[in-house]
Parts: sequence; structure tokens; C-alpha cells
Amino acid sequence: MRILLQQRPVPGEAPRYLQLTLLPDLFGGWELLRESGQIGGRAQLRREQYLLQAEAPAAFEKARDTQLKRGYQLMFVSGAEPPR
Repeated sequence: MRILLQQRPVPGEAPRYLQLTLLPDLFGGWELLRESGQIGGRAQLRREQYLLQAEAPAAFEKARDTQLKRGYQLMFVSGAEPPR
């Protein structure tokens, strides 16, 4: 599951973005990747590991909802449901 969120651009600045990706790992757990930065600039990548499948989608949705409340707009969605 992957989504791309983007803030409205401020005149004279590139817009900021956040990409959230939820992937199964090789050991049966789940990994939440958060990539953020300015478009065309440096990005920061953070990884969070989850051992239980129920925790990972909840963390994904919480991160998404937090950024939507901060003014980010949903730009792209891939895979609406995590694989089970």
C-alpha cells in the first residue's frame, strides 16, 4: 500500500511531500516507510518495523490522517487494502 501526499506550494518554494509505503518484510513482519522532503530537494526516509499485522495498517492510517489534518493533499494511492 502506498500513498503520496503534497502540501500546497508557497510562492517561490517547491511544495513539500510525504510518501507512505506499507510493505511486508522478509521475516513475516511489516515495514512502514515514510519519505518526506521538498520536491526537487533532499528527502528524509524513516522506517518503522511492526511485528503484528494489525499494528502496521493502524500506524499507516494514523500517519496519513495526521498529515491530512496538517494541510497535505492526497495526490496518489496504490493498493487500498494491505495484503492479508
